[in-house]
Amino acid sequence: MRILFLDWPCFSAVDVQFTLEQAGHEFVPFFHEDYIQRRSKAFDQAFEEFIGDTHYDCCFSFNYFHIVSNNCKKFNIKYIAVIYDSPEIMLYSYSLINPTNYVFMFDKAEYTYLKNGGISTVYYYPLPVNSTIIDYLMTKNYDKDRLSAEVSFVGSLYNESHTFFDRLTNLNDYTKGYLDAIMEAQLKIQGYHFIPELLTPDILSDLQKSCPCESDPSGIETPEYVYSTYFIDRKLTSIERQRLLTAVAKHCSLRLYTLDPKAIIPGATNMGSVEYYSEMPYVFANSKINLNISLRSIQSGIPLRAMDIMGAGGFLLSNYQADFLDYFIPDEDFVYYESEEDLCEKVEYYLSHEAKRKEIAHNGHEKVKQNHSFEKFFEHIFSIVFP
Repeated sequence: MRILFLDWPCFSAVDVQFTLEQAGHEFVPFFHEDYIQRRSKAFDQAFEEFIGDTHYDCCFSFNYFHIVSNNCKKFNIKYIAVIYDSPEIMLYSYSLINPTNYVFMFDKAEYTYLKNGGISTVYYYPLPVNSTIIDYLMTKNYDKDRLSAEVSFVGSLYNESHTFFDRLTNLNDYTKGYLDAIMEAQLKIQGYHFIPELLTPDILSDLQKSCPCESDPSGIETPEYVYSTYFIDRKLTSIERQRLLTAVAKHCSLRLYTLDPKAIIPGATNMGSVEYYSEMPYVFANSKINLNISLRSIQSGIPLRAMDIMGAGGFLLSNYQADFLDYFIPDEDFVYYESEEDLCEKVEYYLSHEAKRKEIAHNGHEKVKQNHSFEKFFEHIFSIVFP
C-alpha cells in the first residue's frame, strides 16, 4: 500500500516508517505548518497539490487533526489517526464523524463515551511500543552514570508559570475554595474522573469571567470539558506529582528527568531532559524502579510512558489505570500503587527485593514484545481499515 504520513514532530515516527517499509508498504511523508489549524486555505491547497493524481490507500497520523480529516474526506482517502496525547480537543470536532475516519484511542473510558454517543469512527486499542530497540541500544556507548537511577521519574511537573490554571486570577473567594475542595477530593480518587460533573453553572460563569473559553464553531467541546482537562487536570497532575515525588525522595535516591532545568523536588536530583530515542530507553532499562504518575486527563488508558518503560525492560510502578487490567497482570507484569503511603512502601519493598523486581520487569517486557509491537499494532488496525 501507499501510505501518506503526516510528518509533524511526533514520537515514534521512525518506528512507523520502519515497520511499514519492512512490511513492503510505501511510506510518503507530508508536512504543512498549518496541520494544527481547523481551517487553512494554505493547507488545503498544499494537500491537494501534494496528492495530485497519486493514489493513496490511507493517510496516517499520530493524534487527530480536523483539517487532515476534512481533506481526506474530500479526496476519499481513509484517515487513520492514533491518539497518544490527552487531552485531545480535536476529538470533539464535528469532522470526527467523517466516514473516511478510523480513530484509534488508548483511553477506553473516553472511547466508550464517544462510542456511546453514536460515534462509529472510533476504536479502542492500547498504544504500540518498540520493545526491541533497547537490545540494539545496549550495544552502543552511552552515559551510564547519567542515564541510571535507583528510582526515576521521566516527565513534566506541569509547574510552568504559563499554565492555564494560573490564568484564573480574578476568581471570587467561593470559587477558589470550591475548586480547591474538589481538587483535593479528586486527588484521593483513582479510576473515576468526576471534576466535570462538579463544575456547576455558577462556577463555570466565574471561570468564564476570569479566563473566557469559547467553543470553536467546528467543534462540540463544552466549557466543562475545557476547564476540566486543560485547566484543572493539569493543575491536579502538578500537585500530585510534586507531593508523591517529594514523599518518595524521603525514602530513596530519586532522579528526575524533565524539560524544566529549574524544577525542584526536595531530596531529588534534577538530571534535565532526555531525548526520546537516544536516551530515554536507557533510563528505563537502568532504573531499578520507574515511576509513572499519569496525567489526570487520562481517565483509564495506559499512557505511552508506561508502555515505553515496559518496552525497554524497565520495572514499572504506576498509579492505577483500569486499562492495564485488559492486557497486564498486576504484581506479575507491573505494579500499581493506591496512595502516597502505598507508593512509598512499594518503593522500599521492591528496592530490597531485587529478584522479584527483575522478574516483574522481565514479564512486562516479554508481554509487550509479544502483544504490543508496532507490527502487531498495524496488523490489528489494517484488519479493521481494510477488512
